[in-house]
Amino acid sequence: MDNKVWLITDGDGLAVIGNPTDVKRFLASEGLLSLSKGLGLQKLGPLLRTIAGIAQASSEISANSACWLKLTKESAHLVKKFGLMEGKTPGTSYAMVGKPGSIKSWLQVTEGPGSLLTNPAVLSGIAGIMAQLAMHHEMSEIKSYLATIDKKVDDIIRAQKDSELGKVFGASLDIESAMNILEREGRVDDDTWSTVQARTHTITDALGWTLGRLNALAERLESATRIGDLAKTVEEAVSEVEELLAVVARCFELQDALDVLRLQRVLDESPDKLDGRRLLLKDDRQKRRELISQKIEHLMARMDAAADTANSNVLLHLPAHRTLVGSINRVGLVVDDFHRPLGIEPGRRSLEATRWWDAAQDPAQLKNAAAEVGRKGAMAAGVAVAGAVLVLAGRAALDGEEHGEEE
Repeated sequence: MDNKVWLITDGDGLAVIGNPTDVKRFLASEGLLSLSKGLGLQKLGPLLRTIAGIAQASSEISANSACWLKLTKESAHLVKKFGLMEGKTPGTSYAMVGKPGSIKSWLQVTEGPGSLLTNPAVLSGIAGIMAQLAMHHEMSEIKSYLATIDKKVDDIIRAQKDSELGKVFGASLDIESAMNILEREGRVDDDTWSTVQARTHTITDALGWTLGRLNALAERLESATRIGDLAKTVEEAVSEVEELLAVVARCFELQDALDVLRLQRVLDESPDKLDGRRLLLKDDRQKRRELISQKIEHLMARMDAAADTANSNVLLHLPAHRTLVGSINRVGLVVDDFHRPLGIEPGRRSLEATRWWDAAQDPAQLKNAAAEVGRKGAMAAGVAVAGAVLVLAGRAALDGEEHGEEE
């Protein structure tokens, strides 16, 4: 298969398979060589034993090299460029590309007769290995994220009073031990698997606890009505949200590791069930992401509502307004940092604090301020008292701006 390589995608990653020279040459021509990592076709050994002509199958696989890339903006264009077609293995697409004759660029070419790589069982096995690599990639990204925030997530977990959450630390030791065994021996024995399998509920219980805490935080914001209370609640939420999302990230990392172990068990023992298990785990993973995203969106919606309330009452609550907007922006950055290792593009814009002078020229702001003054017992004085309060507040605000308090 000189000057030809196979491209296979499962929607999360892209595999490039061929003889080592061609694979390297292709990736280098696309500027993606440095982003690739070995796929590990040797993991297909148990699966190949179920295929007729095992000697030929093993020979063809061993003659090939395979690299994997996470689908990103830099690599995803190859799927469109070479027109990968849907295969019989659910969720996968593939194409053969080559560089025939004197043609400089790589083009899609007709696949060779009877190629092993088009065998549904082999394609299923490759997709299973690709799914493992995608999980490993996410685990690595989560580790980097946890290392960048000034929090030791295991210390946070141990410090919690909830006993179920505290079990996550113990679960992580068992799961990491199983991953080490897989890396060294290439398989997971029954005893090791039974130990980590029993830890599944520990991770899901911890996620449930964290989601409950995020809900409780949103409810506290919803119940606060005074501007000062809103500002204080959001300010206190910055650290709490960071800690809760760190716990979620750690749980996601451990769940990915469990899924890697699950796929390896199926690949070793029941390769005919690999597609079903791979797709099921992918679906479960997506549902977990959607669930945490919904909780985060609900929390941020409550914070935005608090910002709207404060933004409508700047004249009498300028310091609280500034504090609240600044805190919400910091929470937004915490959420963006959490999303990045999961491959979720940040989409939130920073809020801007309203200047007091701009608010003073807004009839709605004047009306709200006058109404609040009236509620505080100045109804008899009417507009004169309201005006006096606004003038005093304006002077204080302008003095603050002159001393650099304006954001």
